Amino acid sequence: MSGTTYRSVDVDGVSVFYREAGPRDAPTLLLLHGFPSSSRMFEPLLWRLADRFHLVAPDYPGFGHSDAPDPRVFAYTFDHLAEIVGRFTETLGLSRYSLFVQDYGGPIGMRLAVAHPDRLAVLVVQNAVTHEIGLGPNWAVRRAFWADRAAHEAELRDNFLSPAATRQRHVGTSPRPEAYDPDLWDDELAFLRRPGIADIQVELFHDYRSNVASYPRWQEWLREHQPPLLVVWGRYDTSFQVEEAEAYRGDVPEAEIHLLDAGHFALDEQPDEVSRLTADFLIRRVVPVH
Repeated sequence: MSGTTYRSVDVDGVSVFYREAGPRDAPTLLLLHGFPSSSRMFEPLLWRLADRFHLVAPDYPGFGHSDAPDPRVFAYTFDHLAEIVGRFTETLGLSRYSLFVQDYGGPIGMRLAVAHPDRLAVLVVQNAVTHEIGLGPNWAVRRAFWADRAAHEAELRDNFLSPAATRQRHVGTSPRPEAYDPDLWDDELAFLRRPGIADIQVELFHDYRSNVASYPRWQEWLREHQPPLLVVWGRYDTSFQVEEAEAYRGDVPEAEIHLLDAGHFALDEQPDEVSRLTADFLIRRVVPVH
């Protein structure tokens, strides 16, 4: 493997941390993480795919090792995070890439795809939603929060940020909860308990409604552009419904869809299988640009 490096770059006055591995003249795979994760979640791919691909995984502002500006002076919206990630790719000179998106990476990645369709080679979706059918029962509290923030913020914080919720995000409905390493959610809780981070996450999640409002536009974009699409879905996810995986085929009929015995963070449980499926798809569908 070509060793992983850990760097930061200034984007609009914000220090954006990123992990990078693989030869820079190989096809690029841009890895966009979910909540409340960071680029660290992609270490299994960095280790397994760097012999064939150039992998770049940034932390969004407010996540991981990137700066976390005060929300009074920095807009924590998905539009803004997508703008930052877009300028991050330009700063690194990434003019053509495939996207691997998980959870929050989905709405950020779709914004990049819509804004710059010429830059996208392949789209890999791992438990990220672009259809209403993908939002499960947990979203009742979250929708109430969007409708009346003052009345429902305390309930939202418990539903979204509590130790029980953080564990459940990983374990989901798995028949083997004993197979999950508690360090996975303890690390996330440590991040969420850093000063100011919970408030940042609540601010950003209040904007998640903008993603739901954008679903029809993103579906239309998928139907129009028909990007090479691989969907790798952990079936034990309680955040997003398994029906979402098949919904992508309604927009992109030739999409390849694989359901795995895994939860929301499939790389935690099935790193070899996710890596194999991703590498195989990229090798078949990506034509290097010279």
